[in-house]
Amino acid sequence: MIEIVIAGVVALIIGIVIGKFLFKANVDKQLQEAKLLEEKAQSMVDNAKKESEIIVKEASTLAEATKKDKMLEAKEHFFKLKEEHNKEIDQRNKKTVETENRLKQVEQSLKDRLANAGKQEKDNEEIKAKLQLQLEVMNAKQADLEKAHQEHISKLEQIAKLSAEDAKAQLVEQLKGKAQTEAIAHVKMVMDEAKLKANKEAKKIIIQSIQRVAAENAIENAISVFNLQSDDQKGQIIGREGRNIRALEAATGVEIIVDDTPEAIVISGFDPYKREIARLSLQRLVTDGRIHPARIEEVVAKTEKMLEQQIMEIGERTVIDLGIHGLHPELIKIVGKMRFRSSYGQNLLQHSREVSNLCAIMASELGLNAKMAKRAGLLHDIGKVSDEDPELSHALLGAKLCERYGEHPAIVNAVGAHHDEMEMLFVISPIIQACDAISGARPGARREIMESYMKRIAELEKLALNYNGVEKAYAIQAGRELRVIVEAGKTSDKDVEETAFKIAQQIQDEMTYPGQIKVTVIRETRGVSVAK
Repeated sequence: MIEIVIAGVVALIIGIVIGKFLFKANVDKQLQEAKLLEEKAQSMVDNAKKESEIIVKEASTLAEATKKDKMLEAKEHFFKLKEEHNKEIDQRNKKTVETENRLKQVEQSLKDRLANAGKQEKDNEEIKAKLQLQLEVMNAKQADLEKAHQEHISKLEQIAKLSAEDAKAQLVEQLKGKAQTEAIAHVKMVMDEAKLKANKEAKKIIIQSIQRVAAENAIENAISVFNLQSDDQKGQIIGREGRNIRALEAATGVEIIVDDTPEAIVISGFDPYKREIARLSLQRLVTDGRIHPARIEEVVAKTEKMLEQQIMEIGERTVIDLGIHGLHPELIKIVGKMRFRSSYGQNLLQHSREVSNLCAIMASELGLNAKMAKRAGLLHDIGKVSDEDPELSHALLGAKLCERYGEHPAIVNAVGAHHDEMEMLFVISPIIQACDAISGARPGARREIMESYMKRIAELEKLALNYNGVEKAYAIQAGRELRVIVEAGKTSDKDVEETAFKIAQQIQDEMTYPGQIKVTVIRETRGVSVAK
């Protein structure tokens, strides 16, 4: 044990000695590394000082150069300001000299006028004396003329055995009778024109009133036809004891007519919008095959929502196509509803688009606001769609709607005045009225019943053939023009004008027609010879 302890102590001492040597060696190594780092740091500091000195020198050099440039710029600016100041002073001096010269000229002219005034005063006195003398001479001549006139009148009275007062009274009576005759003729012409327009306006008012307010009258454009694939579907649509049809009529507000017409059902109603809802609902019910009252109410409700969305899309597409911006959503919805309205068979939306484009063209040609005119043209008939105030005409109701939804006063006035129910206060108002008439009166724009149309054409031709010398008569341009061909041997050139006038007058007195009819009488003389 002692030997082991001694050996351990010796080993410990040896380890301590070796550790000291190793620690010393490590410390020496770290000291050397520290010296090397210190030398590097010192060299970096020296380099930094040198670089800073160089930078300071360059900065001072640059500052001196910049200072010189600024000084030069300041001197140049000073000289420029000085030069401008001198120019301004020269101009002022020049103006001062010119003003002084003008004042001198004015002063001289005043002196000359004062000098001439004295001369003119003397001349005026002489002229006044001459005028007084001429006036006395003229008065004497006037007295002589009056005396001669009286003598002339007395001689005429002796010759005619009639006083001047009696002659004047007879002349007044003759003129009075002639004036009364002309006035009666004029009144008759106005009355005839009013009668011609009355029937057309009455038809228009009736159709618009029926479309805005339902009444117990039927017209040609109050029905829609729904086609079926087979007649077997009619029983399914009618339902047990007619309950399906009653449910559909109650939900849509139209009348469903199921008769012997093959593969067709008639939808009758005064509101085209409701007829369209009924047609689309029937189409969905027939396609689905499940037709009963509960299903009918559900389909009609869905169809109404779908059609309202479709109406909004139609309105938005219309205003985008026409380039109209900022229109109120309610007005856009009304524009979309125009798709389901008609006037004389003319689709109201198509008519409004046409009027809008016509207004834009006419306004641009006249140098007016084409965008505003186009906007007013689109909105001019919106009163025909709304049914909120049946006591107002469609023009006044349209103006009321435009005013409610923030439209410009010019547009409000144009919409309300396009049928002369308001005073035209803006330039675009007569443009809307003119373009509305153009769109409605053009050939083919509005539809007539075929039977009445054919009857009117036949009556026109028959009326012309009754006149002496008429060989042929043709109604052309949808009955808007009557061409009459007369025999050259029986009719002279003078008779041509008289015949045309008489035919036109008879047409006005006896026939009813939309717009106007042009009567053209043609007389032709041909010379034919054959060379042999």
